[in-house]
Amino acid sequence: MSDSSNPNLEQAKQEGKYIRTIRSFVKREGRLTKGQAAAIEKCWPTMGLEHKNGMLNLAEVFGNDNDVVLEIGFGMGKSLVEMAKNAPELNFIGIEVHRPGVGACLMDADEAGVTNLRVFEHDAVEVLADCIADESLSKLQLFFPDPWHKKRHHKRRIVQPEFAQKLRSKLKIGGVFHMATDWENYAEHMLEVMQVAEGYKNQSETNDYVPRPDSRPLTKFEQRGHRLGHGVWDLMFERTK
Repeated sequence: MSDSSNPNLEQAKQEGKYIRTIRSFVKREGRLTKGQAAAIEKCWPTMGLEHKNGMLNLAEVFGNDNDVVLEIGFGMGKSLVEMAKNAPELNFIGIEVHRPGVGACLMDADEAGVTNLRVFEHDAVEVLADCIADESLSKLQLFFPDPWHKKRHHKRRIVQPEFAQKLRSKLKIGGVFHMATDWENYAEHMLEVMQVAEGYKNQSETNDYVPRPDSRPLTKFEQRGHRLGHGVWDLMFERTK
């Protein structure tokens, strides 16, 4: 997931030139609450992971060989902490670029006594490229990513053919890429990309969307949306080769 596959880009970087690359997020630095700041200070030594430290040995990170689930962009982390609490037999890694979200996640994890969760505060694309070994994950989760609903911004949507293949390399054979969105147009985009992505099989019995699995907690936002008649679309694609 580095840009090393593009020789011109790599050469420019080596020459110290600034190259603007398309990102799927906009960095919005909100203020940390006292609780979030305290949680980062307390929990980062045991739960924080640093991109600069390079490739992870997941068995060393967690102290066991349990399957690892990685979530890209966990927001404030409530559902991620709930998943980790509900599945102590699994290990979880969350990646989030916004520090208040990282702080909130660590605060909730600390209160819940969760020990099977680690977090990065970094760009997920770089973390996956530099820190996560190929064929090491049982599941990749991408829940409610920025829909970039304006047509001119669709290129910023994180689910693209190249991204799908980079994720596939990180999944074990039989591992699953699970997406969810509340934007129907983005759900259609995700389905369009993944249906033709090499090495994936749609787990949907109807070859489109799946019901929300029990493993993905219902968020307050989602519950409110259901009451208002808003839809949510889940997609699950398994790595086959």
